[in-house]
Amino acid sequence: MIKAIFSDIDGTLLNSRHQITPETKTAIQKVKDRDIPFVLVSARMPSGILSLQQELEINAPVICYSGALVLGGSDSGGQRETLHSVGMGKNSVDLMRGIVSTGFPGISFSLYSHDQWIVGYRYDPWVIQEQEIIKVDPIERELSAYIEEDHEIHKILCMGNPQEINWLAETLKRVVPGVSIYKSKDTYLEIMDEMVSKSYAIRELEEVLHISNRELMAIGDNYNDIDMILYAGLGIAMGNAPEEVKRIADTVTLSNDEDGLKDGIERFVLSSGRL
Repeated sequence: MIKAIFSDIDGTLLNSRHQITPETKTAIQKVKDRDIPFVLVSARMPSGILSLQQELEINAPVICYSGALVLGGSDSGGQRETLHSVGMGKNSVDLMRGIVSTGFPGISFSLYSHDQWIVGYRYDPWVIQEQEIIKVDPIERELSAYIEEDHEIHKILCMGNPQEINWLAETLKRVVPGVSIYKSKDTYLEIMDEMVSKSYAIRELEEVLHISNRELMAIGDNYNDIDMILYAGLGIAMGNAPEEVKRIADTVTLSNDEDGLKDGIERFVLSSGRL
């Protein structure tokens, strides 16, 4: 019996137009009516997740920055407790900033700390594009000064053309220890501490939600969802996922443009279906 659902956002909850369809929202509302927590899990910052929670009319913990920051559900005053937080070392962050600024001037470099998105230039076309997707405004700061202030940096996002992103990924993996580096799309490189993973964040919530991993369903569409799909008692890959993700999943649902999340919820939670 599924007692909690952990869902990725982009490519899973959202269709290719970055929307939640009415049919998917209805399925999630039925899950809520059965007191089954629906936990959003994403590389996004809190604001980019909580706005979707409000749209869905749910209140559950959220997993941000692919597990670097976990927040509890909101209390009566709208406040959320920080349940888990892992930042990167200041020296590593500054080293990566220096590599990008000197060797990859065409790459857009952003920092994320708690619920702040820090950029060097807010009118960068890549920043504007991301702003339109996540519906969150960035803060323009001098990046080296911000890093020197020793904020807890949960994520670095580098955006650029695919070839430069590939070269940057190879460079950083070679010279920067202690960080996890992966492409969330051909033009996006996301960097967190090496200890960060979606499955580890889910473990942090098991005691809070009074569940075991055998009682949860995890669903996603990309490489950074693999660990949570493998960890869950029921791991589902979206129909739009790469073949490598589909191969490790217990089952594959429809694509995000065919309400694949709704299909998975209806088959394996609302109808108590079996594989």
